[in-house]
Amino acid sequence: QVQLVESGGGLVQPGGSLRLSCAASGSIFSINALAWYRQAPGKQRELVAGTYSGGSVQYAASVKGRFTVSTDSAKKSVYLQMNSLKPEDTAVYYCNAILKQYASDYARSYWGQGTQVTVSA
Repeated sequence: QVQLVESGGGLVQPGGSLRLSCAASGSIFSINALAWYRQAPGKQRELVAGTYSGGSVQYAASVKGRFTVSTDSAKKSVYLQMNSLKPEDTAVYYCNAILKQYASDYARSYWGQGTQVTVSA
């Protein structure tokens, strides 16, 4: 089984910073993509930032220039450095991985349990 475990959420004042971490564990042959999504109350889950095999990186327009996504392939981990946080960044943040457990497997999507980020004075 594959598990994604997130950490680093919390309460921060506007203008502050947080760093989210997500580590994948279990039987993993290869990782195609690692990404962060978020879901605010009453809203749909949206892509925040993603990294893809081949090196491409994608950011939501609302976080470009403030958030930075990075990975550590040896640790099978993805990080989200969030700076200049705004109240509208308040949401549950989810880690997502597209990966193959075995060489003969199809790539599948896996989700973490989510971590709450609250930006408030």
